[in-house]
Amino acid sequence: MVDPIIFPQIDPVMFSIGPLSVHWYGMMYLVGLGCAYFLAMREVKAGRSPFTEQQVSDLLFYGFMGAVLGGRLGYVFFYQFERFVEDPMYLFMITQGGMSFHGGLLGVLTVLLIISRKTKLSFLQIGDFVAPLVPIGLGAGRLGNFINGELWGRTTDVPWGIVFPTGGPLPRHPSQLYEFFLEGLVLFGILYWFSRKPRQVGAASGIFLLGYGSFRFIVEYFRQPDDHLGLLTLGMSMGQWLSLPMAIAGGVLMVWALKTQPKGINGKLEQAAA
Repeated sequence: MVDPIIFPQIDPVMFSIGPLSVHWYGMMYLVGLGCAYFLAMREVKAGRSPFTEQQVSDLLFYGFMGAVLGGRLGYVFFYQFERFVEDPMYLFMITQGGMSFHGGLLGVLTVLLIISRKTKLSFLQIGDFVAPLVPIGLGAGRLGNFINGELWGRTTDVPWGIVFPTGGPLPRHPSQLYEFFLEGLVLFGILYWFSRKPRQVGAASGIFLLGYGSFRFIVEYFRQPDDHLGLLTLGMSMGQWLSLPMAIAGGVLMVWALKTQPKGINGKLEQAAA
C-alpha cells in the first residue's frame, strides 16, 4: 500500500511588512485580477473590445468588488443562513472566512447590468467580453484554497490522496486542484479558443455558465460537503443544487444565441468593427 501524501504546514500569511500581512489566498485573487487586466487590455489594443482602456479598468474594478461582496452575501445566505438569523453581525465577520462562487457570480452579473445601462451595450455583449477572463481568477482562487489546506475533498484511497492538517488522519481528494484544473485551466482554454473568432452574441456567456456549472457539479462528488449541511435532497450537495440550474441556463443560452444572434468577437459586433 502506497503511503498517503502528507500536506505540508504552510503559513497562510505569504509575507508581512510591519502591521500589514499579505495572505496567500488574497494574493491569488490579485494574480487572477492582474492576468484578467492584461488579457482585457490586449483585446482593447487589438481593436477587439467594445470598451476603452478606462472602461476596462472600471469594469474589472467594479466587477471584482461585485464578486467579493456577492461572494460574502452568497456564502452567508446559501450556506450559513441559520447562523445569520441568530447573529446578523456574522455577515461582517469576514476574518472568519466564507465566500461563495455562486453569490460572487450574482454580484458580478449585477455590476454588468449596471454597466450595460451606462454604456448602452447589451448585457450579453459585456458578458461575452468578461467570460474568458473569469476562469483565471477562479483557478487562482482554488490554488489559494489548496495552499490554505481548506475545502478539501472526501476521503479516498487513490495514490494521490492527501492528508490535510484539518481534515483528519485519512487521505482526501485534493478537490481544490481538480477545480483549479477544470474550472480554471480547462474552462479558460475553451473560452479563449472559442472567443478568438466572431461568434454569436451570448454564446461565450452560455459556454461559461454551462462549463462552470458542469465542472463544479462533477467535482462536488469528490469535495467534502459542508459539515452543517451535509448532502441534501437526492444525495446532492448545496454546490450541486446551485450549479445545476446554472449549467441548464448556460446550455439554453448557448443554443438560443447560436440560432438567433448576430456574430461578434469579445462583445464587439462585426458590423460595429467594419
